[in-house]
Amino acid sequence: MMKKKKSNRCLIVAEVSANHGRDLKRAVAMIRKAKECGADAVKFQTYTPDTLTIDSDRSFFRVKHPKWKGQTLYQLYGKACTPWEWFAKLKKTSDSEGIMFFATAFDKTSVDLLEKLKVPVHKIASFELVDLPLIRYAAKTGKPMIISTGMATKSEIKEAVDAARKAGAKDITLLKCVSSYPADPREMNLLTLRDMRESFGCPVGLSDHSMGIGASIAAVALGATVIEKQFTLSRKIRTPDSFFSIEPDELERLVRNARIAEEAVGRVHYGLTEDEKKSKVFRRSLFAVKDIRKGEVLNDENVRSVRPANGLAPKYLKSISGKKAKKTIKKGTPLGWDLID
Repeated sequence: MMKKKKSNRCLIVAEVSANHGRDLKRAVAMIRKAKECGADAVKFQTYTPDTLTIDSDRSFFRVKHPKWKGQTLYQLYGKACTPWEWFAKLKKTSDSEGIMFFATAFDKTSVDLLEKLKVPVHKIASFELVDLPLIRYAAKTGKPMIISTGMATKSEIKEAVDAARKAGAKDITLLKCVSSYPADPREMNLLTLRDMRESFGCPVGLSDHSMGIGASIAAVALGATVIEKQFTLSRKIRTPDSFFSIEPDELERLVRNARIAEEAVGRVHYGLTEDEKKSKVFRRSLFAVKDIRKGEVLNDENVRSVRPANGLAPKYLKSISGKKAKKTIKKGTPLGWDLID
C-alpha cells in the first residue's frame, strides 16, 4: 500500500462484501477474477451477526431498505457474512495470485483475526466511524488505516482521525462515501475530497456505491489514492449486495480508465509538450496571399494570417500594414522582416 502511494498510483480495491453468496469456491473465483481485471486489492468483511447486532425482532432491528426489507438485521447479516473459517484460505489464494488481501474489521475480535493473517492494512466502515474504541484498537496495531466517512460530519471525522492518531496510527486514508445503496451520483459531492485532504492532512479516496464507474474516475482525477468498489461475478447471481455492484467487464474498464486519468492529471504545466513541438508548425502566421511587387504597400488584401507558422506571428499584422515590400514577393511566401521596407 505504501509503495503504491509513493508512486502516485491509485489503489483500486475490489470489494467482495456479500457477493460470494456464502460459497467458498465463488469467493476464490472472485479473487482470481479481480486480479485478472487489474485490481490492486481484494477486500472482504469480517463480522458475524453476533458481532454486529443482536437477534431481536423488535422494530429497532427490522430492515427498512427496499432491497433488504422483510427481515431483521441479524437475519440479513447471517446471509451476508463471510464465514471466518474461510479467511486463511482467502488470504492464501490472494497471496498466490499476487493481489493484496485485507478486510473490514467490525469489532476487536475481527481485528485479532485479521492480525493473525498479517493483513497489511485495517479498514473501518462508515457505520463504525463513530466507534472510537474500535478505531483505537485497530490503530494500536500500528498498521495503515482506511476509514470510510459516509454519514459523518466534519467533527465526527476529526474525532475518528484524532482517536486513531493518538492510538498510534501514522498512515490514515479517508474515503469519501455516501452510505446509500445504490448511491445517487448527485449526492456524492466529490469536491469534498480536496477539503477533506486539506482539513485532516490525510490522503483521500472514494468508497463508491453508485452504479457504473463514472464517479470513481472523477475521484481519481480529483486526487483519490484509493478507490473501493463493490464487485460481483454477475448481478444475475443474487446476493444482498449484487444490485449495486460492478461486474468484471466494468471493473476492467474502471482500472483501465483510472490509469488513464492518473496519467492525464499530471502536473501544472503551460507551453509546449514534447508531442506539441511537432504540431507548432500548424499555427497561423503572416503570408503573402497575392504576388506583391517591390515597393507595393502591404495591406489586408495581399497579406493574411494563415496556416502554417513559417512567417511572422499574426500579432505583427497591424505593424506591417502600410509598409512597403523591399523586394518582389511571390504568393505563398512567408513574411519576414527582411522582406519589409
